[in-house]
Amino acid sequence: MRRNGLTLLRVSLGVVFLWYGVLKLVPGLSPAEALATDTIRAITFGALPDRMIGVVLGTWELIIGVGLLTGWMMRLVLLLLFLQMPGTFLPVFLFTDRVFEIVPFVPTIEGQYIFKNLILISAGIVLGGFLEKDPMGGVQTPNGKQE
Repeated sequence: MRRNGLTLLRVSLGVVFLWYGVLKLVPGLSPAEALATDTIRAITFGALPDRMIGVVLGTWELIIGVGLLTGWMMRLVLLLLFLQMPGTFLPVFLFTDRVFEIVPFVPTIEGQYIFKNLILISAGIVLGGFLEKDPMGGVQTPNGKQE
């Protein structure tokens, strides 16, 4: 586990971001599409076309996913991840009725989709704790070697 855990964490997180990013690029495939679009429309006061929202979010997640899968430029990749995550929680405050069946104990499926991001944030924190000092470097193994 010690030898492979960080690599498995990085790759599995990359697969999740890659997968979710692809879903957002194809209209109607992402279960979070409507809520994500409504949230960004609300915070931008409708300044962005709905399709652009999906493309930007999908591309953002694809970049994170590819970065995690390759292990390249992990500081930038984790920065992108951490910049995105607060926005994923905005629906809890903006659309409480869509996030909870019973506030605050029974989340809807959309709410569960949001709260799973706590695990993604924690995974990013773990990976960030093992970053090399080199800004362009990747994740070190617990014994100090780059994976």
